Amino acid sequence: MKADLDDEQLWKTVVDAALELPASELYPFNEECDAARVCGKWFMISSVRGKRIVNLKADPEEARALCECFESITPGYHMNKKHWITVMPGPGISDELVRELVMESYLLVVGGLPKYQQPVNPASYGHRED
Repeated sequence: MKADLDDEQLWKTVVDAALELPASELYPFNEECDAARVCGKWFMISSVRGKRIVNLKADPEEARALCECFESITPGYHMNKKHWITVMPGPGISDELVRELVMESYLLVVGGLPKYQQPVNPASYGHRED
């Protein structure tokens, strides 16, 4: 059984997952928020609002499904609620899920960059050949 992440574990997982991605960097957004970006574009913004919250880009349909399936995933806090989700510690929020959501957010941002700026091919990066 996979353990639910607490505040510290969520933050460590998000940072580790973000830093593993090509051309990504952590960037202090302001005194209250930390962020990760690729080629100058944000794909993760995090702050503490009583507990750790992490905003990630998400496909609109995927975002709706995630919000319906997980009580700790909501439409993006102070973000475009169609294209961003907020992840908080809670039931079902596992290391594996968070890593997958960080990767998806990164790939959505990379996919919006001009091809010459893309550090990876968003259509194939992270997909295993079986």
